[in-house]
Amino acid sequence: MVTPSTVTVLVVGDVMGSPGRDTLKKHLALAREQHHVDAVIANGENAAAGFGLTTSTADEMFAAGVDFITSGNHIWDKREFRAVLDETDRILRPANYPPNLPGRGVGTFTVNGVTIGVLNLMGRVFMPPVDDPFRVGRALVDELRHITPVIIVDVHAEATSEKMAMGRFLDGDVSLVYGTHTHVQTSDEQIFAGGTAYLTDVGMTGPSDGVIGMESSAVLERFTNAVSERFAVQKTGTRQFCAAVTTIDVASGRALDIKRINLRGLA
Repeated sequence: MVTPSTVTVLVVGDVMGSPGRDTLKKHLALAREQHHVDAVIANGENAAAGFGLTTSTADEMFAAGVDFITSGNHIWDKREFRAVLDETDRILRPANYPPNLPGRGVGTFTVNGVTIGVLNLMGRVFMPPVDDPFRVGRALVDELRHITPVIIVDVHAEATSEKMAMGRFLDGDVSLVYGTHTHVQTSDEQIFAGGTAYLTDVGMTGPSDGVIGMESSAVLERFTNAVSERFAVQKTGTRQFCAAVTTIDVASGRALDIKRINLRGLA
């Protein structure tokens, strides 16, 4: 088998509940075809009713065409799924959580003879307390580079500055750094001087109505009256598919291009 000179990777923003999973089923195959995608990585921490991941929701994402799943702070919301994190090599939790917790924050998979490294980190600004993502990230990237130069990094963080700082920090050592968590896609896709593609936040895949995927009523109640109501995923209205696609030189790991995908008004 001849190893290709490039690999094209599609990263999908936070998949929000059943609307997000349904959107994957309806639109991911076409996106793979249109953009000649070799591999798909999706953030699944909100896939199970907006809070966490389950075996069945992960299986739905894989069946829709996702090859690898990253996550974030909500990965612990479904207690019964925690043990699964030790059993799977296709689902990550942020690497800078305490090492005694289930799962792993770094992994690899192979498509068309190309090994792709994936690293999942979580920010510390306005986020739960975790270890230094820069120190942890540097150590794990150094390990991955002994395996492959093609490395994708999902930075699950609130602050845009922290995500961009991570992109600059890893520029030249990884192929793509992209942000998740805010559910709002940014328009700053670029390739840094060292050859690393970057996007501050890839956005959300799921309901366009509501507030970042949740029904408006409970969110407004919290903001206007400081009353904490249980949030529920917005089930009605139009949907959106947010992603980014990058083509990477296999030999060097440098990104050759990056393109945002933001499909709105989907049925």
